[in-house]
Amino acid sequence: MSKIKVAVFGCGAIAQRRHIPEYAANPNVELVAFADPVIERAQSMADTYGGKSYSSYEELLKNEKVDAVSVCTPNFLHAPMTIAAANAGAHVLVEKPMASTAEEAEQMIEAAQKNGVYLMVGHNQRLMPPHVKAKELLDSGSLGKVLTFRTSFGHPGPEGWSVDGRESWFFRKEEATMGAMGDLGVHKSDFIRYLLSDEVAEVAGFISTIHKEGTDVDDNSTCILRMKSGVIGTLTASWTQYKGGDNSTVLWCEKGVMKIGTVEGDEVIVELTNGNVETHKVGVMATNEKQVPSGVIDSFVESILTSTPPSISGEEGLRSLKVILAAFESQATGKIVKL
Repeated sequence: MSKIKVAVFGCGAIAQRRHIPEYAANPNVELVAFADPVIERAQSMADTYGGKSYSSYEELLKNEKVDAVSVCTPNFLHAPMTIAAANAGAHVLVEKPMASTAEEAEQMIEAAQKNGVYLMVGHNQRLMPPHVKAKELLDSGSLGKVLTFRTSFGHPGPEGWSVDGRESWFFRKEEATMGAMGDLGVHKSDFIRYLLSDEVAEVAGFISTIHKEGTDVDDNSTCILRMKSGVIGTLTASWTQYKGGDNSTVLWCEKGVMKIGTVEGDEVIVELTNGNVETHKVGVMATNEKQVPSGVIDSFVESILTSTPPSISGEEGLRSLKVILAAFESQATGKIVKL
């Protein structure tokens, strides 16, 4: 069968390190075009992977007929680009957070539905092998009911990751809308919803800029979540974990505790109250330093090939975004926000 023609909007770090190489490695994909306002970046991708370069996504859509698009741009552009691509009849994989507001996210979902295309959000935490294993173990019932949890994601900040370093859009509120919460927190709100097969009912958020100089976006947050089932826990996101960043989740259950990503080499540890301990070596999680395939691209391509709606849909992305937006509302009002 003919290959899926893919274009990439935005040729920064996430596109260079994840989206583009993973598309290139997929035998069902042909990369046909790249857009970036810094045309040299788009050109460099075209030189490496084939296809054409454009300095604007509008121009790209006008000149190319593509089946699918990855949106890898600053957060404030996610909605307009996704809507434009959907209106051009392309399936869209958008980076997280899918949008800056719930209204934008709803417009994106609507555009995809109206045009009969898929919208998928790059919440790769669901697809990481340790998380897949953890969900399988949890769903087996061996730990009984989950009672409390903590989930956290932290690293030293985008300056070491973004192609623009300290000058990155990540640090500018008008482009990023939110800082560590949009970058890392939304991954964890998505993951905990998925892992517990539960929705967040209430959020209390403490969000601030503690250490990153000269930026107006948050670099740290700690949130308390109450799930619909009554389970309570914490979610933290940090850009100031300068040593020993964290991407771990611990669940305390009726019959024991499950630790995910707490010990290198033993990605999932189950310690039961009856004294049994199981460790599962199931492969590492992707980090900024160690890029392992995220699974997101292959999953998106598979959805298109098999005409199966993506499990990490726009609707799912919106639910995960709403948790983060509620945390900001809680910080602003000093109240607990009900979802």
